Amino acid sequence: MTDQTYCDRLVQDMPFLTGHGRLSEQQVDRIILQLNRYYPQILTNKEAEKFRNPKASLRVRLCDLLSHLQRSGERDCQEFYRALYIHAQPLHSRLPSRHALQNSDCTELDSGSQSGELSNRGPMSFLAGLGLAVGLALLLYCYPPDPKGLPGTRRVLGFSPVIIDRHVSRYLLAFLADDLGVL
Repeated sequence: MTDQTYCDRLVQDMPFLTGHGRLSEQQVDRIILQLNRYYPQILTNKEAEKFRNPKASLRVRLCDLLSHLQRSGERDCQEFYRALYIHAQPLHSRLPSRHALQNSDCTELDSGSQSGELSNRGPMSFLAGLGLAVGLALLLYCYPPDPKGLPGTRRVLGFSPVIIDRHVSRYLLAFLADDLGVL
């Protein structure tokens, strides 16, 4: 699904966009004017007048515009989606092709979590681990262990950087550098 071109997406979204009440007359006019004014190579003045003709129904004009863009090519379809996003953002976010792309992105992420790459434990477990680490750091900072009282404590702290991430290990080694001769 992620290899979908803008023309493919437009084919998929055409029934949704041409549905009754999806796009208002003003939104369609703004999209046509943007494609005509900012990108005159996409819609010429004559084509823009044809698609803005109030004698034809909105649905017919929109179908003709979308068919013309599909025939014009990929870049024209992409500019249509850009104009749709600018002038009808709520509708753009509900497009069927966008939901298909989002679902395929979620599927790719889900496959990563099954292999253990992503954690789904939530923010509370992160905060609990962070709180424990900060508490231990404060305990060691405020009450440094007495080398005479518990001689094995310095040895455990000396090997803990091997287990802990290298960024944290720098701080632990700096803390232990003063009393390494005591061991």
